[in-house]
Amino acid sequence: MSLPLFPTTVVGSWPRTREVLVGLREKRAGRITDEEFQKIADQATLDCLRAQEEVGLDIVSDGEQRRDNFISFVAEKLDNVKMLTVSELLDYVEDKAGFEEILGALDVPAYSLSNPAAVGKIKRKTSLALDEYEFLRQHTDRPIKIALPGPYLLTRSMWVEGLSAATYPTKESLAEDVVRILREELEDLIKAGVFFIQLDEPVLTELVFTQKNANRTFMCGALTAKADKEEELRFATDLINQVVDDMRGRGTLIGVHICRGNWSTQEDVLLRGPYSPLIPYLEQMDVDQFILEYATPRAGELDVIKSLEGKQLGLGIVNPRTEEIESIEQLVERGREAANFLAPEHIFLNPDCGFGTFAQRPMNSIENAKQKLKVMVEAAKRLRQQID
Repeated sequence: MSLPLFPTTVVGSWPRTREVLVGLREKRAGRITDEEFQKIADQATLDCLRAQEEVGLDIVSDGEQRRDNFISFVAEKLDNVKMLTVSELLDYVEDKAGFEEILGALDVPAYSLSNPAAVGKIKRKTSLALDEYEFLRQHTDRPIKIALPGPYLLTRSMWVEGLSAATYPTKESLAEDVVRILREELEDLIKAGVFFIQLDEPVLTELVFTQKNANRTFMCGALTAKADKEEELRFATDLINQVVDDMRGRGTLIGVHICRGNWSTQEDVLLRGPYSPLIPYLEQMDVDQFILEYATPRAGELDVIKSLEGKQLGLGIVNPRTEEIESIEQLVERGREAANFLAPEHIFLNPDCGFGTFAQRPMNSIENAKQKLKVMVEAAKRLRQQID
């Protein structure tokens, strides 16, 4: 499928409507059936799709409307995975005071976020995202992106010693089944014709940018991290390469998304630092594209991307956490700067992260999200005129 220069897309999530939020709550409480919830989500997905088509995105997503957040949804799709709120995780954390301190820094109530934990041998009950793709495919001719939690994120989130160790003595043993499950999912998605599969690995930045409590993560999936960040980064790199082995070159782009957290609209509490400490590991990852955030000064200088020559860059160019709408000129300038370091045909444009990572805590309104995407699309048009 041919794309123009500077193709535009999203990272994945979209703010949920009140109907979806109520539906998620009612389904969880058993007051409506899954079938009833899916009807609500179908309509929300169509609304999300139309918004993306109206602004002119080249590659669309379903906005993750059926998911509570970018990771916990897997609990419904896998055998022997239990959903725990972060407050419930406290029962299984040795350093309870330190963990509570982290939660306080996140400005997130411990009861409001949930985490999937492996409590037995995990395997797929159903596909993780194939149903989402198949529904969207019926309603659009545009290329579709599907986001999945990456293998390192899933392993760190799901291995909770007090719950998992009887089946999986170490997180490395759990990782073997995580890799198998993701490979099964990628096979299904590739065979179905998905244009772009995005693996979300936000905790990679936590390894290099968090100074205090470096073995914990802003995404709560860090109970198993070792103190040696190089060891963790090698582990993450190996897991990603195991998942994508033999998957590339079959008509589906495979990318890795690495941000610095998307839990707050307050920039000063989010992680900051250049991607340079991660570059040696990114160079070893056998994927097509890296989706990196560059819409704020927290990301450091753009010149480090020249080390990724030969790979595609998903350039984070609008901030999903601010109400202010970026100017077209501002985005054009950023795109031109990126083109100084990578071939223009390898640069995609997208927001830094999703607009609605956590269902109950969207980063922006639907209207603002549409306006930001509209400006991004206009910037792409100008870049195509200027760089050909």
